Amino acid sequence: LHNKQNNFKFNFHHVLHNAGQDTVYETLARDCVQGAVDGINGTIMTYGQTGSGKTFTMMGDTQNYQHRGIAPRALSHIFQEVAMRIETQFTISCSYMEIYNERIFDLLADMSAPEARTEYTIAEEKPGRGTFVRGLTETVVTSETEALNLLFSGELSRTTAPHKLNKRSNRSHSIFTIYVQQRSRSGVSERVITSKMNLVDLAGSERLKKTLESGGPVVAPLDDTLKKESMCINQSLTYLEQCVVALSRKGTAHVPYRQTKLTNVLKDSLGGNCNTLMFSCIWGESAHLEETISTLRLAQRMMRVQNDAATITVTDPVKMVKKQERVIKELKQELLMHDALSDRSGVVYDE
Repeated sequence: LHNKQNNFKFNFHHVLHNAGQDTVYETLARDCVQGAVDGINGTIMTYGQTGSGKTFTMMGDTQNYQHRGIAPRALSHIFQEVAMRIETQFTISCSYMEIYNERIFDLLADMSAPEARTEYTIAEEKPGRGTFVRGLTETVVTSETEALNLLFSGELSRTTAPHKLNKRSNRSHSIFTIYVQQRSRSGVSERVITSKMNLVDLAGSERLKKTLESGGPVVAPLDDTLKKESMCINQSLTYLEQCVVALSRKGTAHVPYRQTKLTNVLKDSLGGNCNTLMFSCIWGESAHLEETISTLRLAQRMMRVQNDAATITVTDPVKMVKKQERVIKELKQELLMHDALSDRSGVVYDE
């Protein structure tokens, strides 16, 4: 009996074939970034096998302005919106990290310093920034140029290695996060709207047997380090898929977020208060059919996950204290006026 499936059918929001970087951003990514400026969390992630174009989609060609990727365009978009909204005071800050062999590294810190090799912990703040990594460098930026400098300098610090499918393969997952705080310039309200934009470049999801198989041009000899990297990458992506499967099923009680650092950090993005967009990059050759089908299956499962995204509003404690002090002062003045009209004297309301 011939039980092998020959035909596969997948449904997606968009299929981009031979599309330019501007088309990719304007068609899909722009709305997600616009939401982050409007106060709703957003995440854009690229997923696929090694050499399929994930990093090019996210970062683009740093030597060619027309070929810049989603991340540089997102920063440009955010600061253009900030410049137009003169009635609102914005505070923009950025952090950049990689997850390599199940360890978190700060890409904006000096990696040669001993404290840069510390173990970071994942925390959660409700309401507010949601899931975040405690102790990670968070730098305030005031211009697009400053933000781009952080993005590209952090990208140079990522862990890369020569691979059979890519001469400069990223061996880690990277997450560049843009935090946005906005408040009224009038100072009347103590409300602060907070949001964040995660730009996630996942490591290649190739099977280990692809890396181990012989034949063809091998860029570098396979060693224990490459094996460990591949196993850690595949493990984290497997649990990512398990989280997506659990979230796509109604009534699932447990979602295994804490199994890996990747799924724990992306808890909000996968099943929380966030607009999440996944770009599934495939290598359209028959030799990579198995990985292509695996990628498309995860993407289709991701479409079944439904998140309810809403604006997060917190209270500025400094402005709240000033408001309460102003109210207390007004109440004291009313009491003094009342005492004067009632011929009461000797009452002191100050401490």
